[in-house]
Amino acid sequence: MHVKVPPIPERVRGLAGAAAPTHVSLDGSAGPARGCVDGTGRPLLLVKPGEALHGLRAGDDAVVTVDLSATRTLAGVEYPRGLLKVQGWAQAVPPESLREAAVRVSARCPDEALFAAVEGDPAGPRLFRVDVGYVIYLTGRESGMLDAEEYLAAGPGPVHDAAERMLRHVNEAHREQLARAVRTLTGEPVREPWLWELDRYGATVRSDSVDTTFIRIPWPAPVEGAHELERALSLLLCPR
Repeated sequence: MHVKVPPIPERVRGLAGAAAPTHVSLDGSAGPARGCVDGTGRPLLLVKPGEALHGLRAGDDAVVTVDLSATRTLAGVEYPRGLLKVQGWAQAVPPESLREAAVRVSARCPDEALFAAVEGDPAGPRLFRVDVGYVIYLTGRESGMLDAEEYLAAGPGPVHDAAERMLRHVNEAHREQLARAVRTLTGEPVREPWLWELDRYGATVRSDSVDTTFIRIPWPAPVEGAHELERALSLLLCPR
């Protein structure tokens, strides 16, 4: 049977890679979180003096829950894509990995405190990494839990980064073509179309005419690279 959507672990990893930490819970108390998710799917957190995790000593760990929120901005309005709760063990990033962690966090969450965190002063801002125990996900109408092995082994998909770039380009420059393509495929008018998701199995279009609807358009076969994805998207928008 032809698969039309990515497996849940792959979808969750993709959402995590696009998500931002919003809260971290430790010993029953919660506070704001800032940071990103690293290339393996583990949350990276920038923690400032006075925050709950800051006093954790090097070599120790603590059980924490990190809330991650993935959104999509359309016409200046931010819409939720998915919510994740990552429970695991927070540990201070080791000195040899501080610079790499700071660079990754700065790409998603610029903050001057990252310069001080790289210095490794335990009294200043610090960087922590969360080793995953399990992940609870809520995305659209689907919810569930993934253990660490399922989540970490999945990866975000082979075209994730390229897909996000192409999606933004279509939404900025080719929405009329998108509307024509969806109308041709479904035989029905579509208003306010936006490319919502793009992956190796197909595209999801969001329509905000009266009620919000999502239309899934699978590729004839899964694509395995950016070039194949670009070709599939071009054929959708400009059929011959």
